[in-house]
Amino acid sequence: MIPQFIDLKYFLVICETQNFSRASERLGVVQPTLSKAMVRLEDIAGVPLLIRHSSGVRVTRAGEVLRLQAQELVT
Repeated sequence: MIPQFIDLKYFLVICETQNFSRASERLGVVQPTLSKAMVRLEDIAGVPLLIRHSSGVRVTRAGEVLRLQAQELVT
């Protein structure tokens, strides 16, 4: 399965802000929309892309690889 362009865009903003709340504000979408998009991406990747914790998120090594590839596609 191929990731949706919008999911990659959401992923990049989450990586940049390291926070679902700030990303949702910047993108103008509700947090559940971002959460569902990240679940789709992680299902496609087959590995965790983000580590969620109380103060935000941290990008995994696999997430960093995807971030670099997604930046090339989105920009």
